[in-house]
Amino acid sequence: MKYISEYRDAKLVHSVIDEIRRTVTRPWVLMEICGGQTHAIVRHGIDQLLPPAIELVHGPGCPVCVTPLELIDQALAIAARPDVIFTSYGDMLRVPGSARDLFSIRASGGDVRVVYSPLDAVKIARQNPNKQVVFFAIGFETTAPANVMSVMQAQNLGLENFSILVSHVRVPPAIHAILGSPHNRVQGFLLAGHVCAVMGYHEYPSLAEKYRVPMVVTGFEPLDIAQGIMQTVRALEQGRVEVENAYARAVTFEGNVPAQKMIERVFESCDRKWRGIGTIPQSGWRLRSEFDRFNAEKRFNVGEIQTQESPLCIAGKILQGLSKPHDCSAFGTQCAPEHPLGATMVSSEGVCAAYYQYGKRENG
Repeated sequence: MKYISEYRDAKLVHSVIDEIRRTVTRPWVLMEICGGQTHAIVRHGIDQLLPPAIELVHGPGCPVCVTPLELIDQALAIAARPDVIFTSYGDMLRVPGSARDLFSIRASGGDVRVVYSPLDAVKIARQNPNKQVVFFAIGFETTAPANVMSVMQAQNLGLENFSILVSHVRVPPAIHAILGSPHNRVQGFLLAGHVCAVMGYHEYPSLAEKYRVPMVVTGFEPLDIAQGIMQTVRALEQGRVEVENAYARAVTFEGNVPAQKMIERVFESCDRKWRGIGTIPQSGWRLRSEFDRFNAEKRFNVGEIQTQESPLCIAGKILQGLSKPHDCSAFGTQCAPEHPLGATMVSSEGVCAAYYQYGKRENG
C-alpha cells in the first residue's frame, strides 16, 4: 500500500491546499477531464477545501457519458437479436437509450453479459460458434489497446462470429472544442493520467500554446489532484503557458509507443458525435476498412438509427463546464440513479452520479 497510502495522506493534502491559498491572488477556473478524477474530487471534498477563488468545473471525461444516444440504440437493437450474445462492461447496462437499456433487454430474454475485458468476449465467441458475439468497445485512449488486441486475436483465431461496436473518443480534440468555444470559461486543465500513460502528452503543448492555457498531467489520488491544481494555479499566477507532468511515476512524454502503433494499425481517426455536445471533428477512432468483418455496426446494419434526447437533460452543458449538476431542474427528482435521463447519472464515472452519491445537491 506504500504507493497508495502516501498519496492519501491528509496532512500532505492539506499542506498542498495551504500552498494553493498562499499562491492564488485572483479567481481561476480549472477543468479536469477525467471521470475518475471528478469522483475523487467530490468524494474527498477537494473542491470544498480549495480557496473560493479556485473553481473546478467538470469536463467530458466519462466515456460512458459521452457515448451518443444513437450508438446506445444500436447496441440495444443488436443485443435484442436472438442470435447474439452481447457483451459489455457493467456500467453500460444502466445507460438509457431512447426507450430502454441493456438491463431491460436482458430481463426480456436477451443474452447480455458483463465482461471485464474484450478478450473475455473473444473467449465467449470461441465457446459459442453458433452465436454472434459482440463487444461494446467504448472508451477514451485508455481502453483502446485492449479493444485492438481483441480484434487482432479474433483475426489470428479466424473467428467469424466476433465483432465490436466501436465508440472510441479522444481527449485532445475535445479540449480543442472546449477551448475554442465562444462560451469557454476554462483557464487551466488537469489532464487525465491514465490517458497520458498510453498516449503520452506530446499532443498537448500545441493546444496549450494556441489557447494560452496551462495544462498539468494529474493522477487520481487526493494528493495527486491537489498537486496538479497547485501546479496549474502556480503557472496561471506566473503567466506561464506549458504542459507539466505531475504524474511522473506513471506517465512519460512519449507514452506507450508500442500500444500507440498497435492502435494505429487497427483504428483510424474519424469525426465522432459526443452525447449532449455534438460532433467533434477527428475526435474518435473507428475500425480501418480492412477490419470491417469485425465491425458490428456494419455487420448488423444499424448505422441509420436516429434518436431524440430528453429536453430536460443538461448533461451537455455540464460536460462543457458551463453548468453543474445542481443547476439542472431534474437533478435528484425526475433524474436519479433509479430513473436516469442521461448517462452522467448512472455511469460509475458520471459527474451527476458523483454529486448525487456524495450528497452535493446545492451550489457550494
